[in-house]
Parts: sequence; structure tokens; C-alpha cells
Amino acid sequence: MTPQSLLPAVTTNEVTPSYRLWLNRWAPGLATLLSYRRAWFVHDVMAGLALSAILLPVGMGYAEAAGVPAIHGLYATIVPLLVYAIFGPSRIMVLGPDSTMAAVIAALILPLSGGSATHAIALAGMLALLSGAFALLIGFARLGLVADLLSKPIRIGFLNAIAITVIIGQLPKVLGFSTVTDSLPATTWHIVQGIADGQAKVVACVLGVGCLALVLVLKHYRPRWPGILLAVALATIASGLLNLGTSANIALLGTLPQGLPSFDIPHVTLNEIIQLIPGAAIIALLSFADTSVLSRALAQRSGVDVNQNQEMIAIGAANIATGLFQGFSVSSSTSRTPVAEAAGAITQVAGLVGASAIALLLLLAPNLMENLPSATLGAIVIAACLSFADFKSMAQLYRLRKAEFSLSIASFLGVAFVGVIEGICIAIVLSLMVLVWNTWHPYSAILVRVDGSKGYHDSRRHPEGRSIPGLVLFRWDAPLFFANAELFKQQVLQAVNSSTEPVLRVVVAADAITDVDITAAEVLVTLHSELNAQGIALRFAGLKGPAKDHLQRYGTLDVIGSAIFSPTVGSAANQYRAEHPVDWKDWDEV
Repeated sequence: MTPQSLLPAVTTNEVTPSYRLWLNRWAPGLATLLSYRRAWFVHDVMAGLALSAILLPVGMGYAEAAGVPAIHGLYATIVPLLVYAIFGPSRIMVLGPDSTMAAVIAALILPLSGGSATHAIALAGMLALLSGAFALLIGFARLGLVADLLSKPIRIGFLNAIAITVIIGQLPKVLGFSTVTDSLPATTWHIVQGIADGQAKVVACVLGVGCLALVLVLKHYRPRWPGILLAVALATIASGLLNLGTSANIALLGTLPQGLPSFDIPHVTLNEIIQLIPGAAIIALLSFADTSVLSRALAQRSGVDVNQNQEMIAIGAANIATGLFQGFSVSSSTSRTPVAEAAGAITQVAGLVGASAIALLLLLAPNLMENLPSATLGAIVIAACLSFADFKSMAQLYRLRKAEFSLSIASFLGVAFVGVIEGICIAIVLSLMVLVWNTWHPYSAILVRVDGSKGYHDSRRHPEGRSIPGLVLFRWDAPLFFANAELFKQQVLQAVNSSTEPVLRVVVAADAITDVDITAAEVLVTLHSELNAQGIALRFAGLKGPAKDHLQRYGTLDVIGSAIFSPTVGSAANQYRAEHPVDWKDWDEV
């Protein structure tokens, strides 16, 4: 029996009390807890304990990558899991610190922190509050479609830039020294200088590279083994037994503060809040994009529908809560959620168990990991970045579609060398420009009849096709609006001029013309007049009802005529042949 088979069957004939309907809509996690079954408990507890072994080192590593002390990664792990257990619609979704978010957070708060760890913590908390507010806005207003602006090429370039930035940023930790820079070129230069000056420590390098190799090898050859946990345990034990902090002078994690996170409103200036707002919006959109994909995958496997807007409400609530309890922005985890699933998690209780295990560690044994080398935490973060870097897809974009490859490169270069927010904004603006350009200059074609094939086809793709004498069939693959109306007219006239036979009628194949604005309607009147002066009639085939209604309302049909529409290109061609006998036979008439 699989854990998922223990879930209750969905029935449609039960009467649900109104309060349960309210809970199912606004607090689905709490609704699950209220109907919790004893048979699920063992599965959830075992999964939660397995999950905590991953949450602990990953949370601390991502905290340091985000520019705050490691303990705050644990705060940002405990609180979101508790909140998601109430508001989250996905039964086994795991929320917490994320490698991508960590890099964005660091890029946003470090330039404002002035090197103060206390101020960095406050900035990270305020960023979590703001990103949570944006996530709630997306959820309540159902604005998830805005995330579509982050197209796949943009996200590939962004993730690759983040991966490179974080890896370079963690290399000094693995090499055993530190740098204080906030840009990729500066960090790279300081690493080169540090190595040249002999600042690298051999023991730190051995630990960092060894832990990284162990995690990557086990992930490839033994994916079910807890590679991160083994690397952390072995490095901590070796460091403690050999007293490497003193004998080798390498940086260690140290004793964690004892106790749970306390309520604390982040104290930052209004100017700093204004500077954080764009980044908070980007974090919310990235979180939505990642969460929606993971949520849908989980829903498909479990056969349960999940409300994407409720996912954003849950993530928004989790971010606000973690911002008020000394954490930082979090998102769904595509690495830890599968761990919970593979370990047999059934409900959000698995996350509660994982959070409880970390809380007990902070209460009872805060010095358990004091000998953990910083080089090991750096190796864990680097391993995570290597898992989401996707240069293969970027190369595939180059082969398949150069324009989208250019967008990906723009996103990559912008994020890596200009800034996270600036880079994404540049890429989004470029993608919108491409969208406008494609709509401004859509594809068009002259249609011909191909022997043995039904319908009418693009003459460029079928040079063997035949045209009906005196008839030009012109296809336009976009709505007609102010930016492309003149181009439409020019190409229709060019099609007429390029005909080898005197033209008596032009039929516009208008299936793709879903809208006609006032400017385009005026251009149609001008085109009709110019064609009419040459003795050529203008007709339309397949124009949709709403577009016809626009032309009627504008008064355009009063000028160009109302009996000019045919349902299909074939019927328009047959009508022309009935009205203008020509020496031409179709292939199915022979």
C-alpha cells in the first residue's frame, strides 16, 4: 500500500457544513488537520524526520548565501512550515529558504546593509514582508498571469546568472577566506587576488571540495542516499575530532543561539523600503512561477485539484510571518518537496514534524553543529546551484530560436553584471518589444491550391500550387491595429501587383484577424477605395463575428459594403468562380 492510497476518496454526494467550505477555501491545510487520520501519522512522522535532516544544513547554507547569519535560515525554515500547514492547499509542499531567492535577497540587501549583520537581518525581514504582501495581492486579485512575463528564456538566463553569481560568491568560503564585494566582477577579481596572495587554506579546500564531490557523486549514483546530511555529518565529526577550527584556522559555524525566533518588526528607513519594493515584486513573481509548476505536478500525481491563487495566499502569509520572526523571503522547494514525497509524507504534518525537530534542536542542543566548517556550507550551496543551472537549455534555445536565445542572454548578462532587478526588467522589456514587433510585422501569405490536398496553402511553402486567374487569396496572421494597418495595406497591394494575371478580386483570409481598431478600419476604407479604382473588389473570408461587429459600429461597412464576407476561403473561391467564369479546373473536378 502506497502512502497516497491512504488518502480519502473524493465523493460528491456528501453535504459539507458551511464552516468546512470556508476552511477548504481559505485554510485548506487546517481543514486537513481537522480531519486527520491516525493511519497517516507514522508516515508523516518518518517523512518529517527524514526531511529535517535536509532542512537543517540547507537552511543554514542558504541563509549565509542570502547575506544573513546561519541561524536565520532555521528561523526561515520553522515559521513558513507552520504557516503553510494552515493555509497551504498542497498536502506535501515544503516551503523554506531557496537557493535562487537567497541570491536575489543578497543582491538586494547587502548594498543597503553597509556591512552590518544586524541591519542585513532587518532588511531581509522587511523584504520578506513586502514580498509576502505582493504574493497576497497576486493570490487575492488572481494576478498570477503576470508571472507569464517571466518567459522560459528569461527564467533560464536568470537562473544561470544566479547560479554563476552564487557559486562565485561561495567559492571564497570553500577556499577558506572571505571577500566583501557586491558584484560578480569584483568578487571574481578578489578570488583571483586571494589565491595569488596565498590566502586559500588547504584544509578548507579539501573539506569544501570533498563535500561537494560527495554530494554530487551520491546524487548521481545513489540518489536515495542523503548526500547533504552525510557531508555535513562527516565534516562536522572530522572538524571536531581534529580541532580544525584551531589547528587549521578554518571558519566554523559556532554555537547557534538557543531558543526559538522571537517576534520582531524589522526597523528600516522609508527610503530603504522604496528601494526594496521592486525586488519584492520580482521575488513574488518568481515564487509564483516556481510554485505553480511544482503544485500542478503534485496535484497530478495525487489526483487532487489545487487552487493556484490559494498557493500564493499561503506563500504570502508564510513570508509575512517569517519576516516578523527574524527570517527572510521563502518559496516552495523543488528539492525538499520530493524528499518529503519519497519519504512517504501524506499531509502537511510531515512539515510540522520537520519544523518541530529543528525547534527542539535550537532549544535542547544549539551547540550540536558548532564544529560544522563554513566550507561545507559553501559546498552545499554550490551543489544546489549546480542542480538548477541549465546551460544546456540555453544552448538548445540557440539552435531552435535565435530571438529567444537573445532574450536569455540579455537576462543572463543583465542579472550577472548589472543587477538582479535591472537584469530582469531589461529582459522583460526586450521580450515585450519582441512581442510588439511580431504583432507589428506578422506573417502573411498568398494562398494557392495544391493538387491532391484539401484547402488553400501558403505559396512560399508550396511553389507547385496553382492560383485561380483573377483572384488573389491573401492571408494575414494577426489582429489589425494602428501599428500594422499600413503594412497590411501595402502587402495586399503588393500581392495584387505581383499577380501574373489581371486581378478582379482580393479575398483576405481573416481567421487570425480577431480584432480591428479604428485606425485599421480607416485603412480598410482607403484600401477599398484604391482597389475599387482599379476595378478590384475586396472581400473577407473567415472574419470573426466580434471583428465584424466593430466594423459595423465604426460605420466601415456602410462604405465598403456589408455583403463582403464568406465563412471560409474555399466558399469565397467558389463564389468568385461562380461570378467570374475562368478557364481553371480544380484537381477534384478533373
